Amino acid sequence: MDTIKWQGEAVLILDQRLLPEQEKYNSYKNYKEVVNAIKEMQIRGAPAIGVAAAMGIALAAKNLESNDLKNFKDQLKNILDVFAATRPTAVNLFWAINRMKVIIEKENFIPEIVKSLEKEAVEIYEEDLRVNKKLGQNGNNLIKDEDIILTHCNAGALATAGYGTALGVIRAAWESKKKIEVYACETRPFLQGARLTAWELYKDKIPTTVITDNMAGYFMRLGLIKKVIVGADRVAFNGDTANKIGTYSLSVLAKEHNIPFYVAAPFSTLDSKIKSGEDIVIEERDIEEVAYLKGQQIVPEGVMIKNPSFDVTPAKNITAIITEKGIIENPKDNGIEWVLGN
Repeated sequence: MDTIKWQGEAVLILDQRLLPEQEKYNSYKNYKEVVNAIKEMQIRGAPAIGVAAAMGIALAAKNLESNDLKNFKDQLKNILDVFAATRPTAVNLFWAINRMKVIIEKENFIPEIVKSLEKEAVEIYEEDLRVNKKLGQNGNNLIKDEDIILTHCNAGALATAGYGTALGVIRAAWESKKKIEVYACETRPFLQGARLTAWELYKDKIPTTVITDNMAGYFMRLGLIKKVIVGADRVAFNGDTANKIGTYSLSVLAKEHNIPFYVAAPFSTLDSKIKSGEDIVIEERDIEEVAYLKGQQIVPEGVMIKNPSFDVTPAKNITAIITEKGIIENPKDNGIEWVLGN
């Protein structure tokens, strides 16, 4: 399925807020519309956000009206800052922005900047597809026949250019004819598991059961869950990992029940500049996401609400980190240094 597409003069984005009831694509010709699409979670998931930002920057360059090189570059650098402010936790966003920034600084002719930015945005998109398929193949080696896999949030085609990280591993296992099942946590408050992961896997005919977030421990205790696989928005140098809020709780439960806990993350999600999870910026989102459900108020007026979008899972709770370059076993001992050197 297509999460996002470059159309030359526009960026086509699947509006994930409307799923699963409605499959609607929005075509944006202005970079500000792409910025809002990221902020409003029309498109979400660290790799997909990076792709969207790259395409939005390329779109901005095509539409800027300036014949002065310095002015043109200054305007573009301001636009880079606008995209950087959309979602602070997802490192793929800054990774993609930096790739576009290198081009802006390197080229000395406006037409070349425009052409090169478009080419780079398309490459980031195509590279994400290649990377996730390779990551999926690596992770498939950890999956056995009859495994029931628990996942949280949505780390699938909808969170990437079109294949997935955690769901990429699951897809690779399914494509290799392994008999597997998936339990998907609903993932409050945005319900990415219930709305998006279940929708993706149902379309792929992969057996899927949705459970509420507070049911995971119950099913682990029953012995049903054989593995937990989640995605990541940022992996620190020591192997600590930021992912959707609720992931840390699952890692504690998995450890208690001796269930392997895997993180599937492309190389672009690894952040060697962040020493540990304590240094990861956690995004706080609008409290209305908690107070309302599909427009219906579910929390009494005046009650205080917190809405952190992510939490940090310590490396000691992670069995392995699956990347396209290989599998980092025991990140508590190894951090991400091994894969950074390959």
